[in-house]
Amino acid sequence: MRFSTQQHPLYCGIDLHARTMYLCILHQEGEMLVHRNMPAGPEPLLKAVAPSREPLVVAVACLCTWAGLADLCAREGLPFVLGHALSLKAMHGGKAKHDTIDAQTMAVLLRGGRLPQASV
Repeated sequence: MRFSTQQHPLYCGIDLHARTMYLCILHQEGEMLVHRNMPAGPEPLLKAVAPSREPLVVAVACLCTWAGLADLCAREGLPFVLGHALSLKAMHGGKAKHDTIDAQTMAVLLRGGRLPQASV
């Protein structure tokens, strides 16, 4: 299993669905800067990450809607990490599962160098 271990100043975990996404941005020290639900699409995402865009790395789980986000990040020059969905589920464990927890878990795992990667 590959893990993303590169250090960044800011980490963005996204729980992505067809029409909505839950976004969580963590500072390197663990402070939560953004934690909210928003419409899925390029404009809302770019607006949400605009203040912290330069040092940001984006992570999303490997589900059917990730390709458009990967393309957007590539066009915009944002580092992108694709999390392996089944491995994330195994690591996350717990019975409590919803978008707010999933987005934050992805950002925390990415920050700690423990986010299992899938190939983009």
